Amino acid sequence: MDIILLIKATIMGIVEGLTEFLPISSTGHLILTGTLLGMTDDKSKVFDIAIQTGAILAVIIVYWKRISGSVSEFATSAKARSFVFNVALGFLPAGLIGFFVYKKIKDYLFNAPVVAAAFIVGGLIILWVERYAKPKARVNDIDDMTALDAVKVGFVQCLGMIPGTSRSGSTIIGGMLLGLSRKTATDFSFFLAIPTLISAGGYSLWKERASLSMADFPLFAVGFIVSFLAAWLCIRWLLRYIANHSFEVFAWYRIAFGLVVLATWWTGTVNWAA
Repeated sequence: MDIILLIKATIMGIVEGLTEFLPISSTGHLILTGTLLGMTDDKSKVFDIAIQTGAILAVIIVYWKRISGSVSEFATSAKARSFVFNVALGFLPAGLIGFFVYKKIKDYLFNAPVVAAAFIVGGLIILWVERYAKPKARVNDIDDMTALDAVKVGFVQCLGMIPGTSRSGSTIIGGMLLGLSRKTATDFSFFLAIPTLISAGGYSLWKERASLSMADFPLFAVGFIVSFLAAWLCIRWLLRYIANHSFEVFAWYRIAFGLVVLATWWTGTVNWAA
């Protein structure tokens, strides 16, 4: 295996792990980073989706006590059943809509101008929510969420299919607007990521299985492991961060980054051929 390719896989894994659960769009960052690294072919796009499962493993480990408890108590605990059903209901909109429209989105929206515009618009929305909307929390614990709350957040999650929007940003900020506390919205966003990203990764690998071989295993393994480690560190940091901070810093980052991408694309400084 080409050592340069493994280095590229490491970089992509770091980018995926650090951006998957922050409201700054992992897909957008992967598209742009992949362009800079020359990883834009069909196999690379499968790689981008597949390494998301490494980030999901980090969620499962961080929340293992809650996940394992809900599974073991599913038959005897109404709270455990409600939690599992809410995650399933929240996943349903993205699962159905993504199945029918994701290929069109990938064909037409995976490009630098769209990603940059989504970065900027998303940043402005976060600033508006944090500075002016300041939604009042109606639900302060994930166990107090209703089925309707879960479905609403599930539909908001679908906005994250637009590259640059951010799945986590959509679910966290959207959840806050729907009445969830910052902590509850963040937790539910993490739990929703488990079925959403595992299904996306599994479907992508299955669909493109003919183009993959055992020779690709080292590339995917490195991306998976690095993504897991980076995501594990990021999740633990984010859970501490949201206890005393807003998401404004991410909004300004999104706006600045989006403007840089737009400027370099417009002037031709960087060939953002995603």
